[in-house]
Amino acid sequence: MSRRDLVIRLLRFSAWFPLPVVHAIGTFIGWLLSWIPNKPQRIAAANIARCLPEWSPTERDRLLRRNLAETGKVALELGPLWLWDKQQVLGMIQSVTGEDAWKTALAQGRGGIAITPHLGAWEVAGLYVSSRYPTTILYRPSRLGIDELICTGRERAGGRTVPTDSTGVRALYKALQAAEVLGILPDQDPDREAGIFAPFFGQPAHTMVLLSRLAIKYHCPVCLVFAERLPKGQGYRLRFDLLPSIVSEGTLEASVTAVNAAVEQAVRRRPEQYLWAYKRFKTQPRQV
Repeated sequence: MSRRDLVIRLLRFSAWFPLPVVHAIGTFIGWLLSWIPNKPQRIAAANIARCLPEWSPTERDRLLRRNLAETGKVALELGPLWLWDKQQVLGMIQSVTGEDAWKTALAQGRGGIAITPHLGAWEVAGLYVSSRYPTTILYRPSRLGIDELICTGRERAGGRTVPTDSTGVRALYKALQAAEVLGILPDQDPDREAGIFAPFFGQPAHTMVLLSRLAIKYHCPVCLVFAERLPKGQGYRLRFDLLPSIVSEGTLEASVTAVNAAVEQAVRRRPEQYLWAYKRFKTQPRQV
């Protein structure tokens, strides 16, 4: 059995269980990750130490254990979030705050960009946005070869997925020209020529410029959407936070810096729900 087939079977298997069971199993997997030496544990520990040096070692260790439990939930909940009926997923959203300000901003008729960092249940955030607004979603093709499953899961609420290539970029520009909404994960490490370095938790982080170029070109509002994962599988709490106008009115460097600052602010609210195991600082400035 190929790795791709195994992943698909595991996702389909997890979709058989109710969310409280899925999250309980994910918590157990996270507990194992916290005790058995492994790559996600090492990356998460290094990133937490790098970004939160003001925390004591005990505080960072406690955060690491809680974070690995949340990481286990992320892995297990992808099956339900991609395969369940969209109304079943949307029905797990217990509350939504801040959306009125987002609607007011969109009423200007210039479209908008909804950013969903690797925080909480970003698949829930994306599904909600695409169920409410005409949305084009940028995605990076999966290394596991499960693009069809991912795209079907993300498109079933009415959104359209486009890859991170020239065709996808052109589709993003056309979507904003039509005053639609874009869905973008802002905290991925892009190819070196597609990003610049901007502060993130006081560290130089290679950050995409595409998001800021789009916002500046079309003077459109940008909003961070966070789906907080509630305890014991109780569902999710959705929050919309408009980013400052400098993102769409400032220089490219100022815009990228403001995006990272907004992501950092959101992460600091619920640091245990950030994907610290992602290699956010893989690309580093070249030595002169």
